[in-house]
Amino acid sequence: MTSKPDRVVLIGVAGDSGCGKSTFLRRLSDLFGEELITVICLDDYHSLDRKQRKETGITALNPKANNFDLMYEQAKALKNGQAIDKPIYNHETGTIDPPERIEPTPIVVLEGLHPLYDERVRGLLDFSVYLDISDEVKIAWKIQRDMAERGHRYEDVIFAINARRPDFMAYIDPQKEHADIVIQILPTELLKDDKDRKILRVRMIQRYGVEGLEPVYLFDEGSTIHWTPCGRKLTCNYPGIKMYYGPDSYYGHEVSVLEVDGQFDNLEEMIYIEGHLSNTATRYYGELTHLLRQHPDYPGSNNGSGLFQVLTGLKMRATYERLTKTEAKVTAAV
Repeated sequence: MTSKPDRVVLIGVAGDSGCGKSTFLRRLSDLFGEELITVICLDDYHSLDRKQRKETGITALNPKANNFDLMYEQAKALKNGQAIDKPIYNHETGTIDPPERIEPTPIVVLEGLHPLYDERVRGLLDFSVYLDISDEVKIAWKIQRDMAERGHRYEDVIFAINARRPDFMAYIDPQKEHADIVIQILPTELLKDDKDRKILRVRMIQRYGVEGLEPVYLFDEGSTIHWTPCGRKLTCNYPGIKMYYGPDSYYGHEVSVLEVDGQFDNLEEMIYIEGHLSNTATRYYGELTHLLRQHPDYPGSNNGSGLFQVLTGLKMRATYERLTKTEAKVTAAV
């Protein structure tokens, strides 16, 4: 059992179901080590079980089906280094099980549909990311998964997506306005008609003005760069790769955008891309490439989603190190 941490860093990971949160959390565990990190699934704060939601017609996406008061109280307690008795939502039975004791670790991740919804909870977070998948990609992925793996009919899959859409647009999607980083997954612009959505255009939207967050940039900070890196140093099969970097505005906030359209054929050659990125928060040259090569089987490892998940994880590590060092200095001074 780990001793009580001097400082608990609270991270929010937001997004719809099936948007890649699980893969991102695995990357965070690899980066920090499982002993340092505790993941709280916010489904555990459902105040209505599956039967009650069906009876009332209130979906899990609706704030009315969730206990934000308890979420805030327990997130605050963990940040203050106090243990909590967290409820458990049982996904198999759809019922709420007896609570479990959670001891704080140096890093606590709140992941799920609503980590940025409640202003009080949002105010506790030291770093936040929103994983944003466009409708076109989300529908293609869900159709492939539910029809191929679960035997669902096409009509049923589309009905389920449309039934969730109003609450998603009302309560989940607006949270990206508050995120420090948004990882946006879009259809490729390299192919005219890519119905499988296997080639992706991925954007890393990084907010300026966040304390301690220095946005990653390509070549020259603040410039607008269009780069086709394919050639002798980077193998690119059809349809190739295009990268973009430049300033933008997002929900009224000044941001910088890093973008990759296409996929990498050889992760060992990622060192070439890494060599042209700055402010990556790596500890040594080649660490970004090493982290990607470590798990080539993770979904998105061969496109921008894997690259940007690792970069976001490195920014979270930098935030953790900055805050814990600051805490150590304050303690030493006292």
